[in-house]
Parts: sequence; C-alpha cells; structure tokens
Amino acid sequence: MKQFDATQKTIGGNRFYIRPFPAFQCAYMSGEIIAFVAPVASSLLPMAGEAARGDAEGFADMDAEKVAAMLSGGLSTVSGDKTEHILKLLLTNRKNVSVLIDGEGEEKTLDEDTANEIFCCCIFDMLVLAVEVIKVNFPDISKRLGGLFGNLANGLLRKMA
Repeated sequence: MKQFDATQKTIGGNRFYIRPFPAFQCAYMSGEIIAFVAPVASSLLPMAGEAARGDAEGFADMDAEKVAAMLSGGLSTVSGDKTEHILKLLLTNRKNVSVLIDGEGEEKTLDEDTANEIFCCCIFDMLVLAVEVIKVNFPDISKRLGGLFGNLANGLLRKMA
C-alpha cells in the first residue's frame, strides 16, 4: 500500500479515510502501541495459550472470575492519560485520518475539535476507528497473530454470551 492511498471506513454514519503513516512514524507508533497494549496482552497469555492449543471448549468454559483476575493486572497499567495519548497519536496528531461527516459535504482532516464533535458520547466509535488505523498501518501483525487472538476473541465472546 502506498503512503497516500486511503482506506475508506464508515463508522457511526461518518466516512473516514485512513492513510498509512510514513515508515519511520510507523516504527515510532509500533513502539507506542506495544507499550500500551503489552501489559494487557501479557495478562491474556494464559488464555491465548489454551486457545492456541485448540482447547476451545475449556477456554469457553473458563470461570469469569479467573478471566477477571488475569485481566486486572494488565488493565491496572492503562490510564486515561495513556489512552488519550495513544488515541491522539493514531487519529489526530499525524493528520493521517480525514472524515466526511454524515457522508456529505467536504472531506476534512480529523483534528481534536472535529473528533470531539464526532465522538462525543460515542467513544466506542473512536476506538473502532483507532483499531482500523492500526489494521491499515500494521497488516502483517494481524496476519501473523490473527489466528491466536482470533481464537482468544472467539472464546471471550462465547464466554460473554
């Protein structure tokens, strides 16, 4: 994918255009993302191991208290400041995302004011957009780890249901 090719995603009725980060910014971002996600991911490793071994039934039946205990250590390192920092890096600071609000009007670069307007009371949509930015910029990660974490996610969804 070329640096100026945009990937289009519609989230919450708004059309977003995501352009890849330049190579060195992508390298910087990978460190920031890993530092943010690693504590949570490491708390999930025991569950991911079960999923990777194909122990899906045992994983799906895992006790909710056990899952919560595993997550609590990793989630304790996630602060509001860190979350805001990583979201700004992904969505606004690098000016790699633009938006067509309600599918009409003029495309504009996503900045903090526009993000506040779009995502006020819709934080989940902002998180979805951040994941889409990661997928555009790090497609090799999702291919290499997709099976492992796909099984983990499927097990967690079954457990929640």
